[in-house]
Amino acid sequence: MLGYDDPRGGPYYPPGPQREPWPGPRTYPRHRADLPPGTVWDEPPQDRPRRRGPGRLLLAGLLIAAFSAVSGGAAGWYASLWSNVQQTPRLAADAAVPEALVGAAEEALLGVVSIEVVGDDEASSGSGFVIDDKGHIMTNNHVVESGGRITVVGQDGEEHTARLVGRVARTDIAVLLVADGAEAFRPLSLGRSTDLKVGEPVLAVGSPLGLSGSVTAGIVSAVDRQVRMGDAGRQSAVQTDASINPGNSGGPLVNAKGQVVGVNTAIATIDGNGNIGIGFAIPIERAAQTAQEIIAAA
Repeated sequence: MLGYDDPRGGPYYPPGPQREPWPGPRTYPRHRADLPPGTVWDEPPQDRPRRRGPGRLLLAGLLIAAFSAVSGGAAGWYASLWSNVQQTPRLAADAAVPEALVGAAEEALLGVVSIEVVGDDEASSGSGFVIDDKGHIMTNNHVVESGGRITVVGQDGEEHTARLVGRVARTDIAVLLVADGAEAFRPLSLGRSTDLKVGEPVLAVGSPLGLSGSVTAGIVSAVDRQVRMGDAGRQSAVQTDASINPGNSGGPLVNAKGQVVGVNTAIATIDGNGNIGIGFAIPIERAAQTAQEIIAAA
């Protein structure tokens, strides 16, 4: 019975009686999943001499005649079918990016900033987004916790000095304030993560690897996923397959309406090898509540 590779070595077979499933009509070559690509495990049968009698010749002639009779119609049908197939990639490409997501990306980019923190011994970077017309910017605590001079850069490329209003390690949320030039930023509208549905399209906006103004699309993979974020142990998060990488931390996860539904915070990796399509965002309700408490206490 064919199985998949066991990480401990060798193919894995489920318990119970092992039966080789009937493979059906054979075509050659055939390959086993647990052998290197190109390894043939069924050899085609040896050719045997065959005698041809007049009956077979007559049958072959009838088949040729029948094929000739329908070949014209078959050719027309095939050409029509191929014409439809050729149109499929273009139609699929047109439907791949809903117009609503394009508009949502445009709206979100107006309020998203890159964040650079430079200290005496270390530096860090991340993303953030404007939450009011006073210049308050929400981001992750782990983006700014190292301390130092904070600079935010908008989509116009202009640098603005920001100060730390406050941060909460427990929820991994921090708030910055741009004193001068706040009018250059547009606050983003906040949505509700509780309204999210699994399969709903979302966008992750930020500055992965320092590439400011990057937008990646995905769907909501799960809601109320319990993961370890911040210093509070496990807490609920929105799971998405939108690509999130270092530098995206603190940026918004937005829905198709351009509303912020989460704060991109963490990803799952295998041996630290980067994004594997499993990212997590802090629900915007919890993040906004923390931000309001920070501003009120300042």
